Amino acid sequence: MGLGTGLTLAFLALMIITAAKSVAIVPQSEEYVVERLGKFRVTLNAGINILVPWLDNIAHKVVVLERQLDAFKVSVITADNVEIQLETTTFFRVTDAAKSVYRIRDIPLALKTTAESTIRNEAGKLELDALQSSRDQMNERILENLQEAAALWGLEVTRSEITDVQVDQQTKDAQRQQLNAERERRATVARAEGERARVQLEADAELYAAQKQAEAVKITADADAYATVKTAEAAAQQTKVIATAIADNGKPAIDYDILKRQVEAIGVLAASDNAKTIVLPTDVTKTVGALAGLQDLLKSS
Repeated sequence: MGLGTGLTLAFLALMIITAAKSVAIVPQSEEYVVERLGKFRVTLNAGINILVPWLDNIAHKVVVLERQLDAFKVSVITADNVEIQLETTTFFRVTDAAKSVYRIRDIPLALKTTAESTIRNEAGKLELDALQSSRDQMNERILENLQEAAALWGLEVTRSEITDVQVDQQTKDAQRQQLNAERERRATVARAEGERARVQLEADAELYAAQKQAEAVKITADADAYATVKTAEAAAQQTKVIATAIADNGKPAIDYDILKRQVEAIGVLAASDNAKTIVLPTDVTKTVGALAGLQDLLKSS
């Protein structure tokens, strides 16, 4: 092979290399950081990108998929001086590839260190019971603090979870005693409330019965008063009728009413069960005869 052929082959090889260096195909899950003569120039997104060959260099290939830190434990002393172990994990992804390679070297270590500091600070403000019952709020506060620090490194912390709260055996025993005492207290309160409700219901029932009895007495009294009024009205009407008769017929009407009452009294006396022998005055027949005469006289008038 001659010199000319060698040069031709070398030139062709140079052209192929140059063409390869002028095109960059970036996968969907990555971003490429390009440097020109050792200085950052641009970040290439997914797809085909054109480069200046021999000047532009793909310095870093950054994965932008969401990633998870390995679970780690953080020793924390709570506000009530209880030492606990919090098992934590953090999820993140790269949002700015250039910042993630130029501002931080070891991303997992940086996030872990920041998370430990944030967790100790936030968990130390709470007592053990509050920490266990407000784990969601703790996760939110830790996430906010991590996001503020991660933004400087071109990262987004998508989630931070406290997966477990571990305490020593002595603390577990104390918690169990406290739980039993709380259950007993609630049972006592429930029994007391039940007794109070029973007494109140009985009192309400007695009050209801008394009210109904009072209403019955009132209704009876109203009925008696109504009957008395009607009896008085009837008596008044009868008196009025008698007065009218007296005014119209004079003495005969009076004598008629007196004789009528005498006859009625004799009839009642005769109908009595205790009446064995009845002695009547001799003028009874006269009374009956006079009553009949007066009745005829009143009818004729």
